[in-house]
Amino acid sequence: MAKLTKRFVDAVEIRDKDYVVWDDELPGFGLRVFASGRRSYVIQYRAAGRSRRYAIGLHGVWTPETARKEAMAQLGQVARGENPAENRQLDRKAMTVKELAEQYVKAMEAGLIMGKGGRPKRPSTIYTNIGALNGHIIPLIGQRRVRDLTKADVTKMMNDVIAGKTRAVKRTGKKRGVSILRGGRGTASKCVGLTGSMLTYAINIGIIEHNVAHGIRKPKDQVRDRRLSDDEYRELGRMLREAGEDHELAPTIAITRLLALTGCRRGEILGLKWSEVDFENSCLRLADSKEGASTRPIGLPVIELLEDRRKTVSGDYVFLGTRASQTFGSFPNHWNRIFGGRRIPDFTAHILRHSFASTANDLGFTESTIAALVGHSTGSITSKCPSSYKMGHQSGLNIGGSGSVV
Repeated sequence: MAKLTKRFVDAVEIRDKDYVVWDDELPGFGLRVFASGRRSYVIQYRAAGRSRRYAIGLHGVWTPETARKEAMAQLGQVARGENPAENRQLDRKAMTVKELAEQYVKAMEAGLIMGKGGRPKRPSTIYTNIGALNGHIIPLIGQRRVRDLTKADVTKMMNDVIAGKTRAVKRTGKKRGVSILRGGRGTASKCVGLTGSMLTYAINIGIIEHNVAHGIRKPKDQVRDRRLSDDEYRELGRMLREAGEDHELAPTIAITRLLALTGCRRGEILGLKWSEVDFENSCLRLADSKEGASTRPIGLPVIELLEDRRKTVSGDYVFLGTRASQTFGSFPNHWNRIFGGRRIPDFTAHILRHSFASTANDLGFTESTIAALVGHSTGSITSKCPSSYKMGHQSGLNIGGSGSVV
């Protein structure tokens, strides 16, 4: 035994086998001398009836003084009933965000993660969530340990997505398929929500006790505040009429008209089946919308559009893909061809849904009626409409009647 000082450690004898020199001032604190010449500071203690050794670190990185302070701290934990060596082992095995995400995906696919209405997440939602995890969340915080994750980590992830740091174009498993990751405010907000859901799952399975994603102020998705003005509706009508000269764009033109005239979600129209169209009772009986089974009243222009399409389209779906059993997959490319020129700024399919509901609100429909029209759990889809767009009269989109500009 000897007092471990820098002079002593630098001059310590190198032997054929490893050995330990114990400090004569701090019991349990020692220097392990390797046959290779390396030296490492250690502590020796007993826990649960067993002798355990804990390596503090190599000499050079640690000095005798800093190693002695660390030894006192670790031995203090031992005195409180903790086990530093076991804690380190558990720490090394601690689950990362990437590993949690993989487990969360399996739970979603098994129907164990509930979405809206207490129902298992729908396949389309799971597909979107997997895209957000692989495209944004895992690249930014995937290597962080779940239990070490902080509110600052999640906030930085959100800001990085807004800034476009994960923007990319990736190939998918489909032939000639690509996935375009744009980032932005809306995507960032959804990533924070998904991270919060994943951390709630981690709490439920006993990995952590607190959800650091809760309480983070998410960016407002500007798309949800956007609605078409009178002039923009007229411009939309002109653009659709111009696009009608290209026969290839006919399905997307019809889809856009239906989105404008029904307030449906894009996926609901793209996946619409003839069996869900009730011509006799003027409604769509959607078997699996975002809110579950849903019945949507539709007006005469929608009935006429669908009747015309039924004359030329066979198969299960109103809008067919390359095969009769597939839905129409060219909508995004066709949409960009028609509306990519920015004649209507920041125009998305969701804006048509929001504009439909906002126009219904202008016409005096109640929140509950609007919710029924668009298949929403509440009427809140109209609550964020900016006052500068309040028209006070019908905006050219004739809900349930004829004469629409689109």
